[in-house]
Amino acid sequence: MDRKPSFIERLGEKDAFLVGTWAKIASLETVELLGHVGFDFAVVDMEHAPHSFQTAYQAIATAQSVGMYTLARLPDRSGSAVQRLLDGGIDGLLVPRVETPAIAAEATAAMAFPPLGSRGMGYTSRAARWGLDTAAEYLERGRNHVMRGVQIEDMAALEQIDGILEAPALNAVFIGFGDLALSSGLPGSHPTLRALEAKVLAAAKAKGVPCGTAVQTPDEAVRCREAGYSFVMISADTTLFAHAARKLMTDTRSALGL
Repeated sequence: MDRKPSFIERLGEKDAFLVGTWAKIASLETVELLGHVGFDFAVVDMEHAPHSFQTAYQAIATAQSVGMYTLARLPDRSGSAVQRLLDGGIDGLLVPRVETPAIAAEATAAMAFPPLGSRGMGYTSRAARWGLDTAAEYLERGRNHVMRGVQIEDMAALEQIDGILEAPALNAVFIGFGDLALSSGLPGSHPTLRALEAKVLAAAKAKGVPCGTAVQTPDEAVRCREAGYSFVMISADTTLFAHAARKLMTDTRSALGL
């Protein structure tokens, strides 16, 4: 049986551009629906939403069952959730608030098997189909088919991107404009941030490392593709539901003259 290309393999394809969204609602039904409507991937948000390991684990299996890749944004950079999420068969991880090359190296090493990192062996887990795969197959997937990403979210990190990209196990970066705008006091469209964005994208491209970000509209997604990003999260399940529900109620009240 042919193996579906992994998420990190898809990002490595020429002119790749994958579109996902944040999965903040701890519900299998919403994750399943995101897959049914055609999102390439969903990112289970364990930092800014009430996902536990259990709900994240269930989201992984549900999303993959409908052909959608699943990533997770870790709750913090301590690494406490890394091993179990990887052994749960997740397609990739994002570590929030990575500020220095040393933090990037440590955070991504926890996701990689030796010699690149310190991830432990667990080939009777879901990542190896509960032991149906061999240990060698489990190790090969973990080494070559998992996205190990960091989020760049402050000015100092943007300015140190060359050092961050040297982290041996790192294979993806994500620019978080929300925290970046908060820490810098500048809007995401400010020329200073756009210049730093271009620097990150150029450095990542030179290293062959895909770069992603989060956006709110299709027009912003188009800009990101043209700028050189390889993946974006657009909106979030909570936002999609809230806006659709509000529009429905507004339209209904208007139609009823209420």
